This record gives sequence, C-alpha cells and structure tokens, in this order.
Amino acid sequence: MSPTTLKQNSSLFQAIKSAILGDPHRDFTQGSIGRAIAMLAVPMVLEMMMESLFAVVDMFWVAHLGANAVATVGFTESLLVLLFAVALGLSIATTATVARRIGEKDPKAAADTASQAALLGVAIAAVTGTLGFIFAPDLLRIMGASPEVIATGSGYTRAIYGGSGTVMLLFLINGVFRGAGDASLAMRVLWTANWINIVLNPLLIFGLGPFPRLGVAGSGIGTTIGRGCGVLLQLWFLSSGKSRVVVHWHQIRLIPALMLRLVRLSLGGMFQYMVAMASWIVMVRMCAVFGSVAIAGYTLALRIIMFALLPSWGMANAAATLVGQNLGARKPDRAEKSVWLAGFYNMIFLGLVAVVFIGFAGPLVRIFTTDRDVVAMASTTLRTVAYGYIFYAWGMVMGQAFNGAGDTNTPTLLNLLCFWAFQIPLAWLLAFRIGLGVNGIFIAIPVAQSALAVAGVLMFRRGKWKGSLV
Repeated sequence: MSPTTLKQNSSLFQAIKSAILGDPHRDFTQGSIGRAIAMLAVPMVLEMMMESLFAVVDMFWVAHLGANAVATVGFTESLLVLLFAVALGLSIATTATVARRIGEKDPKAAADTASQAALLGVAIAAVTGTLGFIFAPDLLRIMGASPEVIATGSGYTRAIYGGSGTVMLLFLINGVFRGAGDASLAMRVLWTANWINIVLNPLLIFGLGPFPRLGVAGSGIGTTIGRGCGVLLQLWFLSSGKSRVVVHWHQIRLIPALMLRLVRLSLGGMFQYMVAMASWIVMVRMCAVFGSVAIAGYTLALRIIMFALLPSWGMANAAATLVGQNLGARKPDRAEKSVWLAGFYNMIFLGLVAVVFIGFAGPLVRIFTTDRDVVAMASTTLRTVAYGYIFYAWGMVMGQAFNGAGDTNTPTLLNLLCFWAFQIPLAWLLAFRIGLGVNGIFIAIPVAQSALAVAGVLMFRRGKWKGSLV
C-alpha cells in the first residue's frame, strides 16, 4: 500500500473518529461543508442503526411468548403513532430553533428553547401517560384486541404509555443536540438507552436470574427503564456543560411566547408525519385486497428498504442542522450550498444501493424467507421502488432542509399533494382500473416519490425558505 493511500485511510479514520466522539468547539458555519456533513451524518446514521437493532431484538424475544404477545406490541405501537407524531413535530421545531440560535451565537436563547421544549414535552406526556395507564385495556379493546390479548397485554400497554414522558424527552432533547451540532451526544444517548433495553428485556420477560418473570409486560418495563436512563444521560449532558447548549436549573421557567412559537412551528411537522403515515396505511390496505402474499412481500421489502435508507436520513438531518445554523449566522448562500452538496452525496449513495437492489433483489429477500411466492413478490417490490431511489435521495434532503429553516408548511403541503392527491389515486388507477394488480401499487411509489423530489427541488430553488422566521 502506497504512502498516499495510507495517509488517505488515516485521514478517513480520523474523520470518522472525530464524528463519533464529537467536537464541541467546531463551528459548522465555517470551513469545509463536506466535512461538516460527515461530522453530523455519521453519528446520526449509527444512532438510527441502533434503533433498528433494538426493534428487531425486542420483537425476537416477544415472539417467543406467542401470537397474543406479538399482537399486543402491534396494537400498542399503533396507538403510539399519535404520540410519535407530536414528539416528532416538536423535535423538528426544537432542532430548527436551536440551530438558528446557535448560528446567531446566542447560546442562552438556545438554552431557553431547550427548557421550553422539555417543559412542553413533560406537560403533554403527563396527560397522555396518565390516560394511557388508566385506560390501557379500553384502548386495546377499541383497537379490536381480543379478550385474550387484553388480558395478556394490558401490563405492556400501561408500561409503555405510563413512560411516555421518556419518549417525549428523548425526541426533544436529542432535537436540541442535533440543532446545536452535537449529533454525537444524541447518538450516545440512544445507544445507551437501547443497550439497556436489549439487556433488560429478556431478563424481565423470562425471569432470568433474580429478575421476576413478567412476560410481555417485562418488555414494556425494560423499554421504559432504558429510555428513562437515556433521559437521565441527556439531562446530565445538558446541565454539566458537555453540550454546546447548557441549561442551568434556574433557566427552567415558563416563557409563554417562546413556547407558543415552538407549538406553532411543530404543527407542520406533526402533520407531515401524520400525512405520510396515513398514506402508508392506505397503501397497505390496497395491497391487502390481493391477499396475504402481497402484504407479506410488501412488508418485507419495506423493512429492507427502510434499513438501507438509514444513512440517507443521516445526511438529510445533517442538511437540516446546517441550514438552521447558517441562516442564523446570516449565511444563506452557505446554507443553500450545504443542501445541494448533501443531496449530491445522498444521490450517489442511494444510486449505488439501487444498483444492488435491482441486481440482487432475490438473494436479499431469501435471507429472510424461503417462501417462493413471498420472495417473488418482495423482489418485485424491491426492484420497482429502487428505480426511484435517486429522486428519493433529493426528496429526503429537500424536506429536511425546509424543516431546518423552520418552514414546516412547504414539506407538509408537498406531502399532501404527492401522497394523497397523486400517489394514492395513481395506485388505485393502476391496480384496479388499468388492471396491473398489486404491481400497480408498487409502481405508484417511485413515481410519487420522484414527483415529490422534483417539486421539492423547484420550491427550494425559489429561495423563500431563506426568509423563514424561527
């Protein structure tokens, strides 16, 4: 290996190490934009990979308890969609506001934003947590759970909903870290929380060693304890000066005007998530018309697709932080250049993934199942969706760029138009009127995602986001 190659490898290793460990003194409004994207994107990617790992491991253990336990988790997660929408919307608003204040070199205002976001999250969680804990059996009944599932799963639902404050604070405080450019801290928090989850859940589910055997409720308790430990770590980072945003206890007071501004900004983010989730549910419902094989193939392909998209979300979130901070520093041109560069990197990455998915869809699917019909259906879905990956790369970055600027209305409107006014009618037309069957539903996905990307780029080029107030 040549000295030049060794030097390049060493430089790459140092860059990755620096991204993971974090650099509290780095100013993302100056210097190399490519390095800034890497510093922000790498820990975000690792953070989301850990989230996916936990979801897989937890479901593995719960599946050992039988169908009722798995159904309990499914029903409870469906009930949490609304809470996640609120948490995600508030997190988007918090990230945009903190990034703007950091770019303005106003750490006190960033700390005030963090304190208001945390107070708002606690207030919302107090209501949802109390109601969810008290009415857990009724909520499961409303969702259509059988008496057996309600008897088995009420403890799990109570544990998850009773601990909803940990969900809210994990989202919101990590939003503070990302907006400040402390992506490595957000990564450490979720890695800590999820490793505790992974260790505790089987111990509490099966009663290993000194732990009581709690069944599926043990999974909920273990998850809540893990998230709670993550929140404690977040609070320590915030109060000890480990973060760029330092919140002192005397700063935790109600600031009505700032809290109302966060609520206003968050409404668009909440609606974005709800629009996307609702359209996905409708697409699944259309697939169900064609039988269980269609649903199984669609679901399996989407799991593979979502895992491959994790690095892309890291780059898109990096763009959001860079937009917010550079607008705060009154460097709109640098903010715009950051988005174009992040989109280009994302396009290269997803283009390579698309080549793999199109060329090796069958072998990838057969890792998860050997059912011939499901393999054929999932492979078709994977190839079809992959054709739109280059466009999807730009769509993700553009959506997060608007959010980072504090313009949550534009991506919400684009989601409504491209998913509800275009994707769903197109899927119905291709599948049921033109006669393409379930393949028509699959074709509608990349077509709609491509339309979303083109519309996002055109709106971004207009530049109105540069004047967004946060």
